[in-house]
Amino acid sequence: MHYYRYSHAEVSCWYKYLLFSYNIVFWLAGVAFLAAGLWAWSEKGVLSDLTKVTGLHGLDPVVLVLVVGIVMFTLGFAGCVGALRENICLLKFFCGAIMFIFLLELAVAVLAFLFQDWVRDRVKEFFENNIKSYRDDIDLQNLIDSLQKINHCCGAQGPDDWDFNIYFNCSSESKSREKCGVPFSCCIPDPAQKVVNTQCGYDVRKKSKNEWDDQIFVKGCILALEAWLPRNVYIVAGVFIAISLLQIFGIFLARTLISDIEAVKAGNAF
Repeated sequence: MHYYRYSHAEVSCWYKYLLFSYNIVFWLAGVAFLAAGLWAWSEKGVLSDLTKVTGLHGLDPVVLVLVVGIVMFTLGFAGCVGALRENICLLKFFCGAIMFIFLLELAVAVLAFLFQDWVRDRVKEFFENNIKSYRDDIDLQNLIDSLQKINHCCGAQGPDDWDFNIYFNCSSESKSREKCGVPFSCCIPDPAQKVVNTQCGYDVRKKSKNEWDDQIFVKGCILALEAWLPRNVYIVAGVFIAISLLQIFGIFLARTLISDIEAVKAGNAF
């Protein structure tokens, strides 16, 4: 690897250290995500038995945290080192990766808008698969419970979706105490209770559906999310625009620094 000292022209320190500062945040965030993900896996014993990752049929939220951490760590490292060392290869890798992620986000947003029915079916299928694995992973369980409590919903399309889970299934073969029930996160909270009643959903689906309204949320989470989106469209659009502007700013800094380095090298050749 060659390093250059330029006698007549210099690469802009402003762009160089601004890009470095931009990427150090990504790198530190990536380290934090990786540390959190590895700690969560160690607590669940996954690091000592990696087959637990493939054995889970639903989504392990820790995997998502680790993937985000790896991407942020890699891009942050490439951007930091590329800026400090004025390494064109690393800067081009950083710029190309950010551009690819930006275009991928844009394509997903457009396709999700154009093929809403297909997206709804995939979300329903995804939610039902995770309902099946509700008791298999504590992080997945907490994620589903949070989603149901925040959105005041139960199941993908309704409480009966919990028949997909062997513990809540109403079949006669089930010996579970939770048979024909729902998780506590489906229950309508009682303001008078200071302690969460984790058994509030027991046997609730053995009752008439007319009685469910007084005890549990009957709206499915897909319908709840569809109702939430129009109410918060400006927030969603604002977040998307903010992320896009950050990515475009990073691409601009990298491309400008690359152009400066190439211009200085070209001038130095003469």
